[in-house]
Parts: sequence; C-alpha cells; structure tokens
Amino acid sequence: MEETLSSPKMAEIDLINKLEKISSQMPNRILKLEGLIIKENYKEQLEILIFKGFSSSTTHPIEIDLEKKVIAFSYTIKNFKLYKAPLTETEDNFIRENENSVFFLNQKNWI
Repeated sequence: MEETLSSPKMAEIDLINKLEKISSQMPNRILKLEGLIIKENYKEQLEILIFKGFSSSTTHPIEIDLEKKVIAFSYTIKNFKLYKAPLTETEDNFIRENENSVFFLNQKNWI
C-alpha cells in the first residue's frame, strides 16, 4: 500500500525527516538540498545540508522541532547533491545530483 501525505506541508516535513533517517545510517555522506524561500514578492536562495541524521541551513534559521517545518517560510527544493564526507579543499567529494525529490529516499542512491 502506498503512503499518501495529508498536505504539502506534511510532505515537506516527511521528506526532510526521511532523508535525515537515511543520512543517520550513511555517516560518510552529506546531502545538500538547494531551493528557494518564497516570500510575498521575492525569492531567496535556500541551502540545507543533511549530515549524520541532522539538518542545518547555511542560508536561514532552522527549526529543530520535528513537528514543525524545518524552515519557517514557504520553500521549494529544486536540486539535491550528494557528497562524500568529510569535505576537503583538496578532494572532489561530489558523488551525484538529482532534481527528483524522491531519488535520495532510496538508500541505494546514497552509495
């Protein structure tokens, strides 16, 4: 039976929470989510890093309460990039990227 989400807001919460769970099992991977914060008349760049089961935003304050959205504003995620951890200046740690929001929900795609 396929899971259906009750609202787009819950879909955003579930997506990031599911990615965090996979990340906690893949401690040598960093997933970067790139998107946009959507405010009334303009958009701002959004970047979220998921590493060892935790999310952190390099561009905006982030919510740590699992019952709330990670970012308090409306946002969209446009791209997902996977890196090998730890990041270094001397190595190219990039593994792959995908624009499909469910691609990295498959743990095999983290390898």
